[in-house]
Amino acid sequence: KSEALLRDVFQEAQRRAPSIIFIDELDALAAKRESSGELERRIVGQLLTLMDGMASRGQVVVIGATNQPNTLDPALRRPGRFDREIGLRVPDVRARAEILHIHSKDAALANDIDFPRLAQLTPGFVGADLEALCREAAMIALRRVLPHIDYQRGYIPYETLVNLNITMADFQAALREIEPSTTREVYVEVSETSWDDIGGMERTKELLTEGVEWPLRFPEVYANVKAEPPRGVLLSGPPGSGKTLIARALANQCEASFISIKGPELLSKWVGEAEKGIREVFRHAKQAAPCIIFFDEIDSLAPRRSGDTDRNFSNGVIAQLLTEMDGIEGREGVIVLAATNRSELIDPALLRPGRFDLVVELDYPNEEERRAIFAVHTRGKAIAADVTLEELASLTAGRSGADIEAICRRAALLALREWIAPKIAMTRVQVTETTEEGNTTNGQESETPEEHASLPAQPSNRFMIRPEHFARAIDEQRERYAVQEVAEGSIARQQAGRQRLLEMASDMNADGRPPLRGLRLWLARLFGLVPREA
Repeated sequence: KSEALLRDVFQEAQRRAPSIIFIDELDALAAKRESSGELERRIVGQLLTLMDGMASRGQVVVIGATNQPNTLDPALRRPGRFDREIGLRVPDVRARAEILHIHSKDAALANDIDFPRLAQLTPGFVGADLEALCREAAMIALRRVLPHIDYQRGYIPYETLVNLNITMADFQAALREIEPSTTREVYVEVSETSWDDIGGMERTKELLTEGVEWPLRFPEVYANVKAEPPRGVLLSGPPGSGKTLIARALANQCEASFISIKGPELLSKWVGEAEKGIREVFRHAKQAAPCIIFFDEIDSLAPRRSGDTDRNFSNGVIAQLLTEMDGIEGREGVIVLAATNRSELIDPALLRPGRFDLVVELDYPNEEERRAIFAVHTRGKAIAADVTLEELASLTAGRSGADIEAICRRAALLALREWIAPKIAMTRVQVTETTEEGNTTNGQESETPEEHASLPAQPSNRFMIRPEHFARAIDEQRERYAVQEVAEGSIARQQAGRQRLLEMASDMNADGRPPLRGLRLWLARLFGLVPREA
């Protein structure tokens, strides 16, 4: 019956010629036959037959629409059937501004509406999303005046109607409610971290501003002077040096969408799934352009390739990533940012010019930068007047930005514990007095001045983080690192001892004679360092 209905549609179009047959969601009707059932294969075959007979039907044109062209049967996409493919891209900034004008032309708009600014705030929005945005902004404006309407009077006063305008604040509130349909399959965020949240690193900020922000903000300038901006930026530095924080601040500085991908998140045990995930990430980034793709821990996603057959899986992932980065010239407004603390483990093909053109090395902050980091993390906190940032910076040599943040957080918790403990003690005393009040009333017992003086004093309401809190937090962190260093030293000594045994267990020494005899040879065999037959 499905094939008969399809034939009836084409016959009706022929009788009413000139006519257009529009098939929406074509992928649901004509999916690839090798992955479809018997019914779907018959429908595809019937559609192919009808398309082949289009020349005899005169002025009849078939138009299909799909958002998944790669799922269509390849036979439909050859010349003679669907001869021409027209890709409708996600609207750019200028197109979004025009669409917003169209959908709000009959609305009562306030004078502060800035459509170019709204267009910049809506990356990844298609026409339907922008229409929903205008509709939601109108509803927010209506909700604002509803409490002032007197329903008993039976009409809306003229003064209320005059004040019923859609403001820029209404659009900004609507932006928090409308999610772009093109980016719902992947989490795309607009970062709220700014350069002010990062202490120091002025040289790093300057490099990233020139290499990433300027190409995204002024692409026409680069095009006019024939200058090729960096396609990728690699942040390399020790753990806790602020690589992820820098990436988020950069996205906010560029007013770009931000897609954060952890290296292990894309790995899958199924063949081809990791490569598909990489393709989808780049596709969504293009839809949300301007966009920054941030690959954290990229050394786990793209390690050095080798001839080992067990590494074929990672080799395919690296090849797909290289392909996407080489094809990035067709992805205007997309910058790839990656972070690692083991740059020597990354495949060298990624580090050549044309892929990660800009490599930014991050190191532990110096004393001036540590002071700036302390200033960031103590901003807005109740810090005692005798706490000096210079002294804190001098006491934390060799500490990273994450370590300094942890010190500030720990000092605040220590001060909070000291401030809350007396209040808890006072509450317990009051509860005890209330419980015993009934027992003491009948005996007419009263509290003596000495007993009253022994009660805990009412604590001060003044909360303050003092130098001793910072000193204790720094000492705790130093002790924790000392324990870690001891453990790491023990592991290093064990590895060195094992290496010495391996050297002792070599087949022949410089004289060509076995170096192991007796107890040493027995120990080497016991630990599996030499074969049993050696």
